[in-house]
Amino acid sequence: MDIGLVLQTDPPGSAVVDLMVRAEELGFSHGWTFDSHVLWQEPYVILSQVLARTSRLVVGPMVTNPATRDWTVIASVHATLNEMHGNRTVCGIGRGDSAVRVQGRKPTTLARLAGAVQAIRELAEGRPVDVEGTSIQIPWVPSGARLPVWVAGYGPKALELTGRYADGFILQLADPYLVEWTVKSVRAAAEAAGRDPDALTICVAAPAYVGDGSAESTAHARDQCRWFGGMVGNHVADLVTRYGESGAVPAELTSYIKDREGYDYSHHGKADNPSTTFVPDEVVDRFCLLGPPSAQLERLAELRGLGVDQFAIYAMHDAREATIEAYGRSVIPALT
Repeated sequence: MDIGLVLQTDPPGSAVVDLMVRAEELGFSHGWTFDSHVLWQEPYVILSQVLARTSRLVVGPMVTNPATRDWTVIASVHATLNEMHGNRTVCGIGRGDSAVRVQGRKPTTLARLAGAVQAIRELAEGRPVDVEGTSIQIPWVPSGARLPVWVAGYGPKALELTGRYADGFILQLADPYLVEWTVKSVRAAAEAAGRDPDALTICVAAPAYVGDGSAESTAHARDQCRWFGGMVGNHVADLVTRYGESGAVPAELTSYIKDREGYDYSHHGKADNPSTTFVPDEVVDRFCLLGPPSAQLERLAELRGLGVDQFAIYAMHDAREATIEAYGRSVIPALT
């Protein structure tokens, strides 16, 4: 199982680059950043510096979207980075959350997302594609260019889209029950579309907080990671609006947002987010990885048994560096 690192591009950008360089030294395989250009610094500028200072790390957005970024721009940025650094990017993409909502806009449609997935990959790999009625091809893409496109989503239609069109699936939570449900759904959709379901890469992304396992340490870790349940809750609220209580989406995913009363994006992805008090401890424990390395390894083994190829750590809490170091010292060596 690969281990990735997800960071917000908080200034100074050089600190993000330094942490990514350290992650490669510790054995991390991927370096991811948020793509929310109003709330944080421009991710691709920072990722270019990460690639320049590393030799192995694969980088990408977790996740971009086809609402704030034009399809051709996304393709060209990745193709440029790959030409310079040797096919070391992955395009994580979804309908859009903070990047669009902080502007008062709505996430894009699944139909537009499906079109973007196909167009971005074709363009970044040098093939012509029809974009809204015009045939476009990037002429300078070298032979052998490769850009995997991984889709992030939760609901049945997004999972079906992922299995039909994407190279990989990003699930932003680490609850084994929901991992199993979503992975089975994605693979079933791939098989129904005549694709090899085992060819899809499965990436689970969630906060990890390495502590000593004591009650006090665990309580503190929960408070530091509770923001994540609020972030996921934004997507879950959309699912409840779309599917209601039809049973199309498991209650294990939707029931916890019943006391949700809105969301303030100025605190998005931060440990002190006051909009996440509705998230119970039980959800934090299910969605995140908390505790000593032994507990982290136990959950990771369970996820790997469900077909997960990569666990990407959201490192947005007061033990960011300590958790990254603990993974490099005690978790990654045990996995390999």
